[in-house]
Amino acid sequence: MDDLSTSIPVGIHLTTHTVQDGQSSDYAIDVEGQIVQIGETIYLRYQEPASEDEAGSVPVTIKFLPNGDVTLTRNGTNRLRMHFSAGKRIRATYRTPYGLMPVETVTPQLRVGFHERPFGGSASIDYLLYAGEQLLGNYEIRLQFTV
Repeated sequence: MDDLSTSIPVGIHLTTHTVQDGQSSDYAIDVEGQIVQIGETIYLRYQEPASEDEAGSVPVTIKFLPNGDVTLTRNGTNRLRMHFSAGKRIRATYRTPYGLMPVETVTPQLRVGFHERPFGGSASIDYLLYAGEQLLGNYEIRLQFTV
């Protein structure tokens, strides 16, 4: 991999498919972001455009860990930090203006890949989100990025 010790611009294409209470929805964005490598961990950062739920853009950080796991952090009105590890159930934090809501992710599928010249990568994350034993939704994230 080329030197990514300083932040460099990257083009990002992100799609999500969500099923909640039998209703499905799709979301797609194309944004510019930044990528940086610190040690063996790669950080992808971007601003998610304003939506019905958020007044302004939301800072998002996706962290690719050396062991293949991925974390996603959204720092908006509702702060969400999720950890994805293939086949595992992991606690997550979801902070709302009304307080902290404990949730958990179960990740049946997690695939991450990187390529050289130009440097880029992709991630495919399928996960279930639970509050206790209640299934809140089924999510699919598809991410592609290139410098």
